[in-house]
Amino acid sequence: MNARFAHGVPLPLGTSLRPDGVRFSVFSRHATGLHLLLFDEPRSARPTLEIALDPAVHRVGDVWTVVVPEVAAGQLYGYRAEGPHEPAHGHYFDPDLLLVDPYARAVTRGSAWSVPGLRPGGMAPGQMSADERDALWSAMPKSVVVDSAFDWEGDRPLRIPLCDSVIYEVHVRGYTAHPASGVEHPGTYRGLIEKIPYLRSLGITAVELLPVQEFDERENTRVHPRTGERLVNYWGYSPFAFFAPEVRYSERGERGGQVDAFKGMVKALHAAGIEVILDVVFNHTAEGNERGPTISLRGFDNRIYYMLADGGSSFRNLTGCGNTVNCNHPVVRSLIRDSLHHWVTEMHVDGFRFDLASVLGRDPDGKLLDNPPLIELITEDPVLRDTKLIAEAWDAAGAYQVGSFPGTRWSEWNGRYRDDVRRFWRGDEGLAGAFATRISGSSDLYQVSGRSPCHSVNFVTSHDGFTLADLVAYARKHNEDNAEDNADGCDHEFNTNWGVEGPTKDPEVREVRRRQVRNLLATVLLSQGVPMILAGDEMGRTQRGNNNAYCHDDETSWIDWSLAETNDGLMRFCRELIALRRRHASLRRGTFLRGEVEAPDAPEVLWFGPDGGAPAWHGEAGRTVGCLLAGAEPGDPPLLWIAHAGAEELGFHLPPVPGGGGWVRRVDTSRPAPDDVDLDGAERVDDGLYRVSPRSTVLLEGCGRRKA
Repeated sequence: MNARFAHGVPLPLGTSLRPDGVRFSVFSRHATGLHLLLFDEPRSARPTLEIALDPAVHRVGDVWTVVVPEVAAGQLYGYRAEGPHEPAHGHYFDPDLLLVDPYARAVTRGSAWSVPGLRPGGMAPGQMSADERDALWSAMPKSVVVDSAFDWEGDRPLRIPLCDSVIYEVHVRGYTAHPASGVEHPGTYRGLIEKIPYLRSLGITAVELLPVQEFDERENTRVHPRTGERLVNYWGYSPFAFFAPEVRYSERGERGGQVDAFKGMVKALHAAGIEVILDVVFNHTAEGNERGPTISLRGFDNRIYYMLADGGSSFRNLTGCGNTVNCNHPVVRSLIRDSLHHWVTEMHVDGFRFDLASVLGRDPDGKLLDNPPLIELITEDPVLRDTKLIAEAWDAAGAYQVGSFPGTRWSEWNGRYRDDVRRFWRGDEGLAGAFATRISGSSDLYQVSGRSPCHSVNFVTSHDGFTLADLVAYARKHNEDNAEDNADGCDHEFNTNWGVEGPTKDPEVREVRRRQVRNLLATVLLSQGVPMILAGDEMGRTQRGNNNAYCHDDETSWIDWSLAETNDGLMRFCRELIALRRRHASLRRGTFLRGEVEAPDAPEVLWFGPDGGAPAWHGEAGRTVGCLLAGAEPGDPPLLWIAHAGAEELGFHLPPVPGGGGWVRRVDTSRPAPDDVDLDGAERVDDGLYRVSPRSTVLLEGCGRRKA
């Protein structure tokens, strides 16, 4: 017994710095014994000190807690847990394994994840030799005691209204890893800081970062079929430490430096007026199913942390990733809430996008709940009250809750917007009605529940699927380099190649692709709701037809910054459209548009067809729609948006400008750059008929009467 090590108060969990040392606290209900191990170096195979916690002294309820004197920030540690090893009943305790603290605020790099002893099926507890255990422990990541002190210099949340937001989805490493990025610290938080001038010039208001919670990048054991190099988990959707920023993105070391590196990035982005939204993964972990590695939660209390079936012998797989976190268990709810609190209060992030968020609303048997406790807890949490909450409102078990995700505070990735807009611009018949509904805020999804257009996060591309350039250049996916026989990735993305598969020199095909990229970008940036752009789409980034590049930490996934010069016209188009959106309040309404029925004296929107009458919402003619938006505030001029997905030129009869005057062209995607968008010109369109080119977007702005 280690009587010289006093017990501590049980909460908060994790580590707490004290004047006399550090208090360690960890949860485990079913463990019969716990050992705290202290290490000197990240690759140490053996601890410098091991403390066996006495249940009579160091346990308060289900929390094991101990104060260790003369320990400070930067200390490396881990746990061993004793208890039943009964996989048939859901218990995986194994004292041979070194466990990461679930509340660790930083962890060191793990050098290898495929050690046989790391897997429950590899060998039974107690049968590992000393050499095997040394190899395992030296390879395992260690938890780090972190000092939270940081000079924020008065940094506060920006609280940019959702309707004024423009979200930019970014992979921290991939944004600057390419040699063409020209940064001093490629692939890091610091590298992203170096690109802030570009982000500001683009006009986005928030970066949505792909997962930065510490994850297992080496869980993928496949090999690139052409290069022979090992593939990885590049996207990061495989976490094992919900509080710890990804150490591989840090230029400041692994003994807590990654925390300051992340905070420095947030502070710099805030100083530039840019919010930080994290893509968080609470639905599953890197531990997989019964054949997966034991890293943390499984080793502390598998039956508490995961949804199990068949008496505990198998893992429910509602995520497609092997396991499902038991999100609505009270202990797990607290873990997730505490993690969110940490990222908001300690790391100053502004919001979260919840991966496979429908899982958060399921009970231990996998059934969807009417009033999910976790979602209610997050929705009503006072600390998170000003935090942006965005749900990916579906999961891998068949739930699709776009428009019906519980909790009226939550915005949603609008998958129906993505699909309807793609189909409309592909030229599918009769999509005008669906297109009009999506660009006006998806009232069919959000109005009935009292939500607003700002609950719709509008996008046509994201990390998951084709890039924008590939969406119009490939008719089928090309995922052979993923080493899964091209069986992975979505087979139906409403994409087309316009006549040639992949790159081509055919001028006609290139021209229609050029227009379609601009049509799709313009649609996202002119729609009511919150626009989201995939980083690199504004400069024509390609993945050569790979629509599931999750496993490529290489030029397939990285941003090639040479494209900023090659496709500077497209980049200018995107930048100017963002500026146009910011200039017109009518494009950023917080309430649904009222038409002639709702507001007969002052309609906010009117819909037109090419002949000046009502549009053809259905059938073959339903490929063209005109939308007249009234100004939303004094000085905000009316806008006329014409979207024509047909293959023939048509004459569009222009309605009169409300209040008199004429129309000025601001956007026409059929025109070559830089004439495809002109925010400052005064080229009037006064003849009452506008010749709309095939597959093009036109935006006209009302202006006053000409002076005599």
